[in-house]
Formats: sequence, structure tokens, C-alpha cells
Amino acid sequence: MPMNRAHRKLCSSEKWAMGVRERLLPWALDDVQLGDDVVEIGPGYGANLRVLVEQVPRLTAVEVDGRTAELLRSQWGERARVVHADGAAMPLADGAYSAVVCFTMLHHVPTAEQQDGIFAEAFRVLRPGGTFAGADSQLNFRFRLLHIGDTMNVVDPATLPARLTEAGFTDVSVDLHPETGGLRFRGRRP
Repeated sequence: MPMNRAHRKLCSSEKWAMGVRERLLPWALDDVQLGDDVVEIGPGYGANLRVLVEQVPRLTAVEVDGRTAELLRSQWGERARVVHADGAAMPLADGAYSAVVCFTMLHHVPTAEQQDGIFAEAFRVLRPGGTFAGADSQLNFRFRLLHIGDTMNVVDPATLPARLTEAGFTDVSVDLHPETGGLRFRGRRP
């Protein structure tokens, strides 16, 4: 997993999980209809997963790190399907899912090309009319400190709409949180 020890400790904490439940996901998913069968790419330690599993009938979590996938499977395996795979090469059926989401993980993807691969895979597995939505962090002093020694490839909000459109999405929107500066995005598979 491309995170330093302090970052791993934060992302596996109850404080982080509470922030996800109370602030991040409500903002990121405001007015998003997830539907009945959702994929979360990059669940990490499961803070998002534990909220999503209460909101959707079926949830598949795709985690690139094998140990983390096993941890998630042991905690959530009866309520969510956990798949150890790369989000840019998911072993999931074409056009099968109502929504694909990812939260605070894109900046851990080493290159823009690999991020674009995730966007293409999200598009591939979505049903027509399905939504791709998520959120990620933007640069600030505290964010930089937390990521010392981490993989850190922050998504540019100015270029993200074109990248999502290039992947095939329509009705693309990207906006910044007025207080934190984090970004959220949405796109629809036509």
C-alpha cells in the first residue's frame, strides 16, 4: 500500500471513519443515486465501505493491496464482496453495476495514465445510465506533510472533466469543497 506509517494510522482510525461518515461521503454523494449494485474502487481500511454497506443492497469493494483486501474480507465479507484486484483491471462483468465510486484514493495512483485506466474501467463496468462518483484531496501544507514518503499524484480539477469525458462519461461535473478545498466528481455512462 503506497502510504507511510502515519498515514496508515490515520486512515485506519475511528476519527477518520467518523469524518468519512459525517462529512466526506455526505458531501461527495450529495444528489447521487447509487442504485442497487455498487463498486467501490480502493476502499483501503474500509471507512467508506462501512458507510456504503448500510446504504446499498449489494456492494463490491476492489482493493489493490492483498493484505488489506484480506482484512476487509474478514471484517465485511458477509455484507460486501471484496475483490483483490487493480482498479484499472477489475475482474468484473461489463455493464453490470449501477454505480462506481472511489474516495481519497486517486492521489495514491502513481500516474495520470493509471488514473485514466481506473476511469476507463469504471465506465466499462457501469450499466447505461450508471454513475461514477467520488472525491479526492487537493494540495495543502497538512496534506503534503501527511504524504511524506507516500505515492502522491494529486488530480488536477481543471483537467479532470476532460479526462472523464475522454473515458466516455457524460454529464461530468467537478467542484471543490468551499472549506477543505477537496474535489468531488461525477459522470454518467450514457
